[in-house]
Amino acid sequence: MKRIYLSPPHMCGKEIEYVKEAFASNWIAPMGPMVEAFEMEFAKLICVPYATALSSGTGALHLALRIVLQQTPSNSNLYTTEVICPTLTFSASANVIIYEGCQPVFIDSDPKTWTIDPNLLAEELDDCARRGRLPRAVITVDLYGQCCDYEPIIKKCEEYGVPVIEDAAEALGATYQGRYAGNFGVAAAFSFNGNKIITTAGGGMLVSHNKMITDKARFLATQARDPAPHYQHSEIGFNYRLSNILAAIGLGQLTVLNERIAVRRRNFKFYQQLLGDLPGIGFMPEAPYGKSSRWLTCITIDPKEFGATVEDVRLALERENIEARPIWKPLHLQPVFQHCRRRGGDVAEKLFASGLCLPSGSALTEAELEHICTIIRQTMGRGVRR
Repeated sequence: MKRIYLSPPHMCGKEIEYVKEAFASNWIAPMGPMVEAFEMEFAKLICVPYATALSSGTGALHLALRIVLQQTPSNSNLYTTEVICPTLTFSASANVIIYEGCQPVFIDSDPKTWTIDPNLLAEELDDCARRGRLPRAVITVDLYGQCCDYEPIIKKCEEYGVPVIEDAAEALGATYQGRYAGNFGVAAAFSFNGNKIITTAGGGMLVSHNKMITDKARFLATQARDPAPHYQHSEIGFNYRLSNILAAIGLGQLTVLNERIAVRRRNFKFYQQLLGDLPGIGFMPEAPYGKSSRWLTCITIDPKEFGATVEDVRLALERENIEARPIWKPLHLQPVFQHCRRRGGDVAEKLFASGLCLPSGSALTEAELEHICTIIRQTMGRGVRR
C-alpha cells in the first residue's frame, strides 16, 4: 500500500502557472514581483497590514524576537535575559530564544485548550515583577491550529510592559474572537513548511501592525546591507529572504486556503464520528473563543480504558504504512533545555504521554480515513506493544 503521511503537501495546480510566470520573467533570486505579491495577498487574507516573506517560520520568529529585544533595554535592572514560552511546542519556539543569548522559561498548558495557560503565565509575570526582574518578551504558540486565549494574555503582558510575539506557525486560518491568527502581539510568525496547511516547500512570513517591524525584518533578512553603492553593513544580518520561485508556489496555495481548512476540519469530524464512541479515546478540544484550523487531528488515549497504549496504536498504524506521531514532547523534558526554569509541566507531560497526531492531510480520501479508523478500532484491547 502507498504510504499515508501525517500531513503531506497538497498542490492545487495553480502553483505551476505562477512558477512559469516567474521563470519567464527571469526573477529567480530571493526578491521579485512574486515575493511582493505573496506578501500583499497574505497580509490581506489575515487582515494584517504588513508582511515580510522569509525562508522559514523559524527565521520569521527569530527576526521578530531580535527586533523586539532591540527595543527593550538589555542593561536595565528591570529586565532579565529570560523569554517566556510554552513547554508544549516544537523546539523552534525556544531555539530562537537561545539564538539571541537569552534563557527560555517554560509555562505549562491549559488542559481546556492545550495552549499556554494564561493563569500560570500571570503567576509567573507577577512573581517576576515582585523580584523586580521582568522577562524580555513572551512567545505564545497557537498549537495544532488553535489560537491561545489572547485577551487575558495581552492584558497581563501590557500591565508589565512585556511584548508578546505570536508563533502562529501551525495556525494559519484559525481565529480568536473573530480575528485571524497573526493579529495578536507586536508581531507574528507563520510557517510554510511542507507539512503545513499551505506550503511553499520551505518558507515563512513575519506579519505585524507595525510597519517598522516588517521593514526592519526585511532589512535584517537581506544581510542587513546598508543603502550604499558598495556592500556596507552597520549591523549583523541574515540570509532569510524567500525566493521568488517559492513565493510563486505560495501564491497558488493561497487561492485554496479556505478549502484546505474546511477539509482539515472535515477530517477531524470524521475521526470524531468513527472513534468518539471508543472507551479511553479523547480529542483535542476546540476552545469556545475561536475556530481551530485543525491543522492536525490530535487524540488522547487512556490505556486502562482503551486496552492499548499510544505506542501500540502508532505501531499498528505503522505496520500498515501509515504515519502517526506523538504530540510534541514538552521542552522542559528535552535534554537540551533541562537546565531551564519552568512553571508547571504536569499537564503537558500527560498530554505527551497520551497524545497522538493522526494523518490529517487535505488530500486524504474517505476510504483512507476509514482504513485508519478501522486499524485503531482493531487495536483496542489488544495491547500490541507490551
